[in-house]
Order: sequence, then structure tokens, then C-alpha cells
Amino acid sequence: MSVRVRIPTVFRKYTDQQSLVEVDSGTLSSVVDQLESRYPGIKGQLLSSDGELHRFVNVYVNDEDVRYLGKLETKADDGDEVSLLPSVAGG
Repeated sequence: MSVRVRIPTVFRKYTDQQSLVEVDSGTLSSVVDQLESRYPGIKGQLLSSDGELHRFVNVYVNDEDVRYLGKLETKADDGDEVSLLPSVAGG
């Protein structure tokens, strides 16, 4: 089994328009690295220059916000779903 990663429309230009991709289980950091090796450029959209999650991108593992779990060290096990959600600003 693997981890399913839901890709929002704004990031699909990096994934050949795929809305769902599968990677091996591991930490969120490993998931991001696997995405980057398969889809160059996506890591820069998810992580800041200091290697932390961008503050305007929310990441969930099974509907749990990773900022309140282990951030990039959060485990994504076989069968889990990772959702990448860019924040929307407006007024």
C-alpha cells in the first residue's frame, strides 16, 4: 500500500494535472521529497527557504493539521491520505 496525496488545482501544473498521486509511506518530509523527485518544483511551493512548511500552505494527514502534530516529522502510514491546501486570502 501507499499514501495518497491530494493535489489542489493550483499545484497541478507540477503534477501533470494529476489531482491524486501515490507515494511510499514515511514522514511528511519523505512524502515531500518523493513528490519533488517525481514532480520537480513542487517542493518550493510547499516549503520555505528555511525548510519549513510555507505558512500559506496547510497540510493535513487524515484530516489532522500537521502543524499541531509533528509538522514535517508527522508520519503518513500506508492507506493514509495527505491533503495539500493553499490558504485563501480575501476580504
